[in-house]
Amino acid sequence: MILRLVSTSLIPLLISFSVVAQTGHGDSLKIANDPSELKIFEKVDIEASFPGGEMAWRKFLEKNLHGDVATENGAPAGIYTVWIQFIVDRDGHVSDIKALTNNGFGMEQEVMRIIKNSAQWQPASQNGRMVKAYRKQPVTFMIEEDGYKITSKMPYVIYAGIDNPITITADKVRAEDLQVTISQGSIIPKGDGNYIVRVNKTGRVVFHLFNKKNKEIGSASFEVRPKDESSSAPNIIKG
Repeated sequence: MILRLVSTSLIPLLISFSVVAQTGHGDSLKIANDPSELKIFEKVDIEASFPGGEMAWRKFLEKNLHGDVATENGAPAGIYTVWIQFIVDRDGHVSDIKALTNNGFGMEQEVMRIIKNSAQWQPASQNGRMVKAYRKQPVTFMIEEDGYKITSKMPYVIYAGIDNPITITADKVRAEDLQVTISQGSIIPKGDGNYIVRVNKTGRVVFHLFNKKNKEIGSASFEVRPKDESSSAPNIIKG
């Protein structure tokens, strides 16, 4: 079992440093009466970020995240993106951590644990001032199983409402002896390990692979995306 961990963020991680000085009681009273100091911002000029940026965040994950949690809990091969929301206050403290996804297999809980133990973040900034704000952090798990491969236009992704060509190979099973089932929709063999898959609903589907003795040799979970996204999918060639 091979697990690759990819840290992703749709928002560039920018680091801003601010120095706030208070010169007297009057200034403190003005800040205390400013409603923006109590507000939790959903949109800000600069998002809260992990100290040191994307590379530091990746190193922190590689050092501290329990990468085998998904496979230990029986996750099929696939790509799973976990989204966690939390609050970063003006001092960089993290609170109110919750999962926005439900991939299961212990992945959300593990990322929540990592964020809880990640110490202080760089606060968000609005109009040049540090503010309390929400942060959404994705972490993507890629699980690959030794012994077989399912190749699609995008790795572990198919599209709803259209015919999706895929290729399945197994190291110790001939193509004509391979049996494949899918949790919903249909899969039609076309010969030489090529198949056409059609699923009508978005979400996830699971492929199960069997040899001719009907013994399962593996499984894989694919994300099913809306068909209007398929035209923008890149052609990926896996070596």
